[in-house]
Amino acid sequence: MSEPIMQLESIYRSFKKDRTDIPVLQDVNFAVNNLEFLCLVGESGCGKTTTGKILAGLLPPSSGKIYFEGQDITTLRGSARNHYRRSVQIIHQDPYASLNPTHTIYEMLSFPLFHHKFVRGKHQARERVWELLELVDLTPVEDVIDKYPYQLSGGQRQRVSIARALTTNPSVIVADESVSMVDVSIRIGLLQMMMNLRDELDVTIVFITHDLALAKYFAWEGRIGVMYLGRLVEIGKTQELIATPRHPYTKVLLSAIPEPDPEKTRAKRHIQLRSEDIPRLTELPDGCTFHPRCPWYVEGVCDVDVPRLGIPANDSNNTVEVACIPVQRGEELRLYES
Repeated sequence: MSEPIMQLESIYRSFKKDRTDIPVLQDVNFAVNNLEFLCLVGESGCGKTTTGKILAGLLPPSSGKIYFEGQDITTLRGSARNHYRRSVQIIHQDPYASLNPTHTIYEMLSFPLFHHKFVRGKHQARERVWELLELVDLTPVEDVIDKYPYQLSGGQRQRVSIARALTTNPSVIVADESVSMVDVSIRIGLLQMMMNLRDELDVTIVFITHDLALAKYFAWEGRIGVMYLGRLVEIGKTQELIATPRHPYTKVLLSAIPEPDPEKTRAKRHIQLRSEDIPRLTELPDGCTFHPRCPWYVEGVCDVDVPRLGIPANDSNNTVEVACIPVQRGEELRLYES
């Protein structure tokens, strides 16, 4: 395993609504290894987009530390701070909202090139923008470069967003639901292009999605982190996490994924939750926040103690961390009977 290029340590983040503090992230800890694919997966509202924005420096944490190349980003000043801001870029979910409708594609992509002094003069800028559009497969470039966003399709707009993230030669890209706004028919093409970019440009990709099947495809050679109500509940190598999920929430998510083979899908056992209601962030339960819905709830344990990420007792490979006390103890999970 290579050295981490980024690391989140004990990250908390809350937002104020009226006089109420809403805890969106609680004690989030994980490292992003250099040149890896890391997917963050979870339901809407679990805090994965907030985590992505904190990684990219768009949101400060309420408490905790963020490290980039081994340095606390709050201590960075001058050229070191600029290096971090150039090196970590984000691709927003909605290409309709993230692209300025009054600027042409050339104008949008050339602005960061001029701002960071990567080019001198319009001729050099146009050449670099042309290269970027070819890199994200927006060809023929002459049909795109001088158009406005409204003149492009959703898939083309998303490729422009990816090209914009590449303008500063980043070492980390945070892709926030970057294929959710495009048709299913072109998602695989976009994912494959992003996978190729890692090898061509030596870039680390943190991919945020609510679709575990998509994460499985994209990060098959990387890792997946599963989030629930602002906490990371399981993280590990994708192939092992998919084959042997430890956390009950991960087990439930995997049981809901349809298989390509209809026969396997029909034979697959769907795990029934104890409750379909997701707790409100302003009224989080004591102990493990998943325990009111957990099919393997252990009374007196899960509703009392807050689990932290740790290595399961029976995991000799130390490749998966899970936030579940019975699993960490190596206990056999038994379905709860009321």
